[in-house]
Amino acid sequence: MHRTAVVGTALATATAAALVAGCRAGEATVDGRGQDGPRALASTSAPARETPRPHRTFTHKPTAKSKPKATAKAKAVVHPPRAATPAAPRRTAPRVAPPVVPFGTSGDRVRELQARLRALGLFQRNPTGYFGTITQASVSAYQRGHGLTATGSVDQRTWTSLRSATRTPTRDELYPPTTLPLAKPDPRCKTGRVLCISKSSRTLAWMVNGRVVSAMDVRFGSEYTPTREGLFQVNFKSRDHVSTIYDTPMPYAMFFSGGQAVHYSADFAARGYSGASHGCVNVRDKKKIAALFDQVKAGDKVVVYK
Repeated sequence: MHRTAVVGTALATATAAALVAGCRAGEATVDGRGQDGPRALASTSAPARETPRPHRTFTHKPTAKSKPKATAKAKAVVHPPRAATPAAPRRTAPRVAPPVVPFGTSGDRVRELQARLRALGLFQRNPTGYFGTITQASVSAYQRGHGLTATGSVDQRTWTSLRSATRTPTRDELYPPTTLPLAKPDPRCKTGRVLCISKSSRTLAWMVNGRVVSAMDVRFGSEYTPTREGLFQVNFKSRDHVSTIYDTPMPYAMFFSGGQAVHYSADFAARGYSGASHGCVNVRDKKKIAALFDQVKAGDKVVVYK
């Protein structure tokens, strides 16, 4: 080979090597900074081997505002439709039939109710014609003893049962002379003309030869002014008497022991047994005491007993 050819070949090789080295100068490194100088050239006897760059994996981190997108393969979850829940049936209060004899009322039917209960021993007083708590308790007692619901209310079933269990009351049973039944008369009351007065039954019976002519409710003195007990007689009578001690009216007064007398009391008529006398025997039925006053005579016996 000629010298000229050898020199040309060497020059061409050197130029090619320079061109290869020039394409790397200033290339950005992996971290993005430019190189300070040319790299050492590889030997011309063998092609330069590039060192493989390390593989970096970049992971996308979702921010607070970004949400990962569902992949195409993800299937939407489909819930089966819920069965409709049937609406609860609307409850209505059971219809209650009106009572045959309403609580708190007055009248002849109440008297009949009380008389029938009294015939069975369930009403411990004479008919008053008023349906109060005592009558209600008696109705409850009847219902418990006859397989009925003890409500104290007289419905049709209770009324029918009670009427079939008792007889029809007489007029005297419906309209007795006193609120409480008359007590058994004291033996001293069985002869002559006697005002027979029982503290236990709170009744006065006007008796002639052992027969009850009339009867009425009475009340007595308080613990501090008790009505005296024993056998007395009517001393004198005063139709329009006024107490000289208490300055209170004492109509139809019949005195039997000092200042104690049987007489009409407006307070007893208004307040009942919530009050008391100052020792006298009070009567609240003005018509009855007026009729009695006309029949009683001075000297008639007065018996006051428990």
